[in-house]
Amino acid sequence: MIKRDYYETPSSSRVMRALWKAAGGDRYILERATYSDQIKYMCLGGIVAATGLMAGLAGGYAFYTIFAPKDDITGDLLVSYPHLTYSFLFGVIWGLIIYNIDRFIVTSTGKGDGTEKITWDELKSAIPRIIMGMIIAITISKPIEIRMFQQEIQTRLKEKQIEQQTKFIEKIKNNFQIELNRNASEISTFQNEIDQKIARYNYLEKQYIEEARIVKPGPKAEAIKAQMDNLGREIQNEKLNKEYLRLKKEKEDIQNRQNLELSNSKKVANNLNGLLERIKISEEVAGFWITLFITLLFMAIELTPIFFKLMLTKTPYDYLTENRDELIRAENGIEVKYEYYTDKKGIERHLVINHEAEKLVFERSKLAEIQRDLTEYALQKYKEREQKKIDENLDNFIFTDYKYGDTLNDKGEQGNDPLNSNA
Repeated sequence: MIKRDYYETPSSSRVMRALWKAAGGDRYILERATYSDQIKYMCLGGIVAATGLMAGLAGGYAFYTIFAPKDDITGDLLVSYPHLTYSFLFGVIWGLIIYNIDRFIVTSTGKGDGTEKITWDELKSAIPRIIMGMIIAITISKPIEIRMFQQEIQTRLKEKQIEQQTKFIEKIKNNFQIELNRNASEISTFQNEIDQKIARYNYLEKQYIEEARIVKPGPKAEAIKAQMDNLGREIQNEKLNKEYLRLKKEKEDIQNRQNLELSNSKKVANNLNGLLERIKISEEVAGFWITLFITLLFMAIELTPIFFKLMLTKTPYDYLTENRDELIRAENGIEVKYEYYTDKKGIERHLVINHEAEKLVFERSKLAEIQRDLTEYALQKYKEREQKKIDENLDNFIFTDYKYGDTLNDKGEQGNDPLNSNA
C-alpha cells in the first residue's frame, strides 16, 4: 500500500472484508481507496448478507410449516427433530441461493452516469434486476408475515377448522341418509309384517291370560295357546329371513361407515393447516395495508442496493477500478477507442482492437504467404529439372506410358517395355 503524508486509509477488519466480498467489491482497490468507499461497500454487503439470512429463515420456516407433523386433535405443529434438521438444511441452501442472486444483482448493477440523478436510461437498464428483486422480496416477506401474526392466524385457523368440520359432518349425514332411507324402505316391508304379527301375538296373549285365570284352562284357552305358538313360530321365521337379515346387516354397515366418517371429520378439518391457508388468513388478519407495508418494507431492503448504486457518484474507488481495467487491457494488448463510430440506430459505439490477436493473425497470414511462395518456387525448380530431362532424351519421355510401364513402337502400337523384357 502507498504511504501518504496527508491521508492514510484505515486498516480493514475481517468482517468488513467479508461484507466487501458480499457486495462484489475489490479488496485490493478498496484498501487503497478512501474510508467512505470502504463504508459504502460494507453497507451494501451488509444488506446482501441480511437479505440472504432473512431468506434462509423464511425458507426454513415455510419448509417446516409444510412438512412437519401435526397433532391429529388440535392440528398444531409438533416438534420433530428430523424435520427441524431438514428445515435447517433447506433454509441454509435457500439462503445461499438468494444471497448469490442478490450478490449477482448488486455486482452487475453499474454506476450509471456517475451522478446522483437516476435517468430513464439508467432505470430502464435496471428494470430486469428490479423485477428479480421484487420477486425475491415477496417470497421472503410472506413466511415472515405468517410468523409475525402467528397467534392471530392460529385463532382464526381454529374457527375455520370448526366451520369446515361442521360442513363436513352435514355433508356426511346427507350422503349417508340417502342410503339409510333406501335401506329403511326395503326393511319396512318385512318389519311391518313382523310388527303386525307381534301385535296379534300380544292380543292373543292377553286373551290367553284371561282364560287361564280358571283353575283348569278350557278348550278356548288351548286354542288361543295354539294360535300363539303358531304365530310365534311365524314371527321367528320372519326374523330369520335371509333377505331381512341381509338388509339389517346392510343398515348396520351403513351406520358404521357413517360413524367412521364422522369420527374422522375433525382430522379432516385439521388438515386445513397448510402454508397456503395461513397466507390467506394472514392477509385477512393483517388487512391490505399492513400486508402491503410489510411487502414494501422487504422490497425496500432488497432494492436499496440497486438504487443506491445508480445514485452513487464516482469516487476514487471507481477511478482506480477503471485504471485497473485499462492496465489489464493494456497488458493483454486490448485497445478501446471510446465512441469511435455510430451504428445504424444512431448509437455511438466503442471500437475494440485486440492487438495480440491481430499480431497473431498477421504472423499466421505472413507464414502462409511464405509457404505459398516456397511451394511455387519448389514447383518451378521441379519443372526446370523435368525440362532438362526432356531435352536430354526426348524419345524416352514421349514413348513411355507412366501408368502401365509399356512402350509404343514406331507405328504407335503397344509393345513390350524394353526395361522389363527378358529377351
